[in-house]
Amino acid sequence: KMNFLGYMAMLIFLTISKNVEGYGTAWTGAHATFCGACGYGNLYIQGYGTNTTALSIALFNNGLSRGSFYEIKCANENKGCLPGSIIIAQYKAGIVPVQYRRVACRKSGGIRFTINGHSYFNLVVITNVGGAGDVVAVSIKGSKSNWQAMSRNWGQNWQSNTYLNNQALSFKVTTSDGHTMVSNNVAPSNWAFGRTYTGG
Repeated sequence: KMNFLGYMAMLIFLTISKNVEGYGTAWTGAHATFCGACGYGNLYIQGYGTNTTALSIALFNNGLSRGSFYEIKCANENKGCLPGSIIIAQYKAGIVPVQYRRVACRKSGGIRFTINGHSYFNLVVITNVGGAGDVVAVSIKGSKSNWQAMSRNWGQNWQSNTYLNNQALSFKVTTSDGHTMVSNNVAPSNWAFGRTYTGG
């Protein structure tokens, strides 16, 4: 039987071991492929490995589900699946029928904020998020400014068009389960574009 269970992150990421919305639910049918559009860049370098997949529109939710963790298994004796392996399908298999369910997952370390862009366009990639894993809101605060909401640019790339150079940066990150995590002064006042800073 090709029902080997593999833990895969739908357009990937984290969680700590606690219940999240939909945790422990029944298996649901969908389709998966080897690529994705989460905006995290190189998943291996980000610390998530290569055990990831992109799920069909059934879970995509206009991109809002990025970061959620799911358990995935092959469905219907699919010949594209690899039995007894954590790798569910070969690249050449293309789209494969799978079943999925939401699960909690463990990840160590704090939230990571990779700051890209330029002085009036701060584009922040947020990774390694605990709790439900899928980020629904982000706010940013400079040491000389107030909290302001960031907007989702695409995937887990959040943007602010405010000049925040030479200010220590703090972030508020809210996940789909309503949990808000605050990382105060995670980037020092001499932060630089292209660097990653780790918060709480």
